[in-house]
Amino acid sequence: MDICFISLGCDKNLVDGEMMVTSLKKAGHNIVYNAEEADIIVVNTCCFIGDAKEESINTLIEMAAYKENGKCRLLVATGCLAQRYHKEIKEELPEVDVIIGTTAYESLAESIKKALEDIHGKDCAVKSSNVVESLRSTDYLPVPYEDREAVTGGGHAYLKIAEGCDKCCTYCIIPSVRGKYRSIPAENLVKQAKNLVAKGISEIILVAQETTLYGKDIYGKESLPELLYKLSEIEGLKWIRVLYCYPEEITDSLIDAIKNLPKVCHYLDIPVQHGSDRILKLMGRRTDRAQLEEIIEKLRKNIKDIVLRTTIITGFPGETEKDFEELKDFIIKAKFDRLGVFTYSQEEGTPAAKMPGQVPEDVKEARRNEIMEIQQGIAFEKSQSLIGMEMDVIVCGYLPEDEVYICRTYMDAPDVDGYVFIPSGWQLMSGDFIKVKITGSEGYDLVGEVVN
Repeated sequence: MDICFISLGCDKNLVDGEMMVTSLKKAGHNIVYNAEEADIIVVNTCCFIGDAKEESINTLIEMAAYKENGKCRLLVATGCLAQRYHKEIKEELPEVDVIIGTTAYESLAESIKKALEDIHGKDCAVKSSNVVESLRSTDYLPVPYEDREAVTGGGHAYLKIAEGCDKCCTYCIIPSVRGKYRSIPAENLVKQAKNLVAKGISEIILVAQETTLYGKDIYGKESLPELLYKLSEIEGLKWIRVLYCYPEEITDSLIDAIKNLPKVCHYLDIPVQHGSDRILKLMGRRTDRAQLEEIIEKLRKNIKDIVLRTTIITGFPGETEKDFEELKDFIIKAKFDRLGVFTYSQEEGTPAAKMPGQVPEDVKEARRNEIMEIQQGIAFEKSQSLIGMEMDVIVCGYLPEDEVYICRTYMDAPDVDGYVFIPSGWQLMSGDFIKVKITGSEGYDLVGEVVN
């Protein structure tokens, strides 16, 4: 069967999608990239915030049209939305034939086989009599395929080192959708990484709901540093990048590993969420502002060229003008190299959704824009300071209309940070590493030239 696979949401969901693509290929199916050509369409959904839910629902509705006007025989919903709202999907989206939960991707191929057997009629897409549903406990941990496919392109791939989360921040639905924290054994992760590198991957990016807690559940201690040492031994791997590090779990051992292992990028993603102690407490976060500032100072003192990325939420319930002023002051003083801002999303089933003092949408947006304007000045100044420097970059792609290669420095994670644009004239491939001299900056992006 020709299957079109659409993955929405975060990079962790993307890894699940790659596992599913791998399972489908092992079952003899062919992956196509045009829904019009597909016998089966799989939508790997997200439900983290309201916008993500809306995108997932709209995509399912859009793909359902191919059952009427195309060759599609089955529509499959997988991922977070399928896990959380499986009953609603069955009731309100009758076009969906198969529902696969977040911990049941191993059963995707078998569920598709069963659904196809239920279909009556050879050449028309007739709704099967029953939805085929595969939902396991959210505390179950599927065994990841060591030889999984990578669909990211650009020479990088994500390595999901754990599933679930134990932090239970008051605004977040993830623990109820993804379950408690479960680390994936290091042997499996190393084999995955080796196979990815053998397929041409140059950069491995470690992800989880929280990477810093890795190993505590299975090894009895936080073991991210040990994992970094093991991954660093892989021949052919150039860069290792770590995302989603909770600040309270950043240990001296982790700092030493990042500092001393040449393959580990001096880049750390630390989601701090706010700068007001009162709001941090309401969010259920484990650090206050003074502790955050101490961690940031410690990282910069020990790793001189470290780049710090963070995320902020504006408009959390009860956020006053005073809280917001404290947040702005924190951002101005911390001078994060990279920063993303989300407006608070009132998610049903979370404690924050029932909190008093829900902030109007226009206020959330105005505060988000104000933070972004502050950060823009910080980021642009940092970009300017790089002019004249020589840096190693990874080639991510080519823009033929502009005749430039798209590259990234160690300071930039895919999709969320900036790029370096260098003119063509060299024959380069995605995943290649080259040395460039930074010659200019254009906002968040840089311009460079190849150093011969």
